[in-house]
Amino acid sequence: MLATIAIATAASAAVLAAPVAGLLGYRQLKRAANAKRLRITTPNRIDESGFVRIGGIDQWVSIRGEDRRNPVILEIQGGPGASNLVFLPRTRPWERHFTIVRWDMRGAGHTFAATGAAGQGELSLEQLYRDALEVTQHVRDRLGVAKVLLVANSFGTVLGLRLARNHPELYSAYVGTDQNVIAGGRERSAYDALVARLRAAGKKKELAAVTALGADTSWSVEQLSQYNKLVLTTDPLSYDTMKTVVIRSLWFSPLHTLRGLRAYLKAMTFSEPLILQVGAIDEWAEGTTFHLPFFVFQGDSDVLTPPEPAKRLFDDVTAPVKDFALIRGASHFASFRHPDQFLDLMLTKVRPAITSPHALQL
Repeated sequence: MLATIAIATAASAAVLAAPVAGLLGYRQLKRAANAKRLRITTPNRIDESGFVRIGGIDQWVSIRGEDRRNPVILEIQGGPGASNLVFLPRTRPWERHFTIVRWDMRGAGHTFAATGAAGQGELSLEQLYRDALEVTQHVRDRLGVAKVLLVANSFGTVLGLRLARNHPELYSAYVGTDQNVIAGGRERSAYDALVARLRAAGKKKELAAVTALGADTSWSVEQLSQYNKLVLTTDPLSYDTMKTVVIRSLWFSPLHTLRGLRAYLKAMTFSEPLILQVGAIDEWAEGTTFHLPFFVFQGDSDVLTPPEPAKRLFDDVTAPVKDFALIRGASHFASFRHPDQFLDLMLTKVRPAITSPHALQL
């Protein structure tokens, strides 16, 4: 199943609708502290952001790192319509070891906020794929690197797999986290687990709603949003992650004003139809041979994109180097709930695979 941020949208909208002076004052203090944390002062740093002409429209690209000589990561965000920029304070230590490019794709973040729905052009999976290739070329030219490390999360893993599969000449490795496995609609692990949780909890009304949806996933956007909300709210760890990681990151982001947060939420609603375009994707049919190192780091307790389907896909992948690992105590948004564990995996498993003499010859 694909992840949306339905709970974050509802909860953040409620906060925005009824702010109080004390809450706003505390928010300003936290935003100031986060802004201070984001400062990069090392001699060989890079810290730049702004609009780049991509796919015929201006799209926001951020490039940050303490040392330009470090490997370059291009993140492919989740959502759809979300932006990983809100997680910058949580992932600040990553920038000591990697230069990280975060791109607000069309229909998301600052790109959406600048011109609204009317300025987004074609919103399709194929257009996002073409945009991603343009962003990749921009990064290669801007930083003078032959390849970038592709890191995709949640919805972004749909694009990430295609990019890595089709263009090993552009990417040094693929890292998927909150890895989606669609399998042409055959994958139903998350659905079955939700039914079991609702039945065990005696939630008859919610169980009736889920069983009425059925498991074939030929749902409307509204039905999918309802399903995702039930998946996340019926699992304590997922619900806690939404509140303590996602919503707090949104609310205390130093890069987003209150108006910016409203635009952020509108972007997710605007981009929701993208979900329906990926329902028929079959990862096995598209190909399980990758000519680059291939990694999947999944939350061990992720109920939205469970680790078991991700492991089945991983087992069938052929790649020059591959590895699978679980992030302990993590639901969906695993890399942002436990950025320390994710960084350790990147340093111990991924970085050696892309910097060894053999890797540089791939």
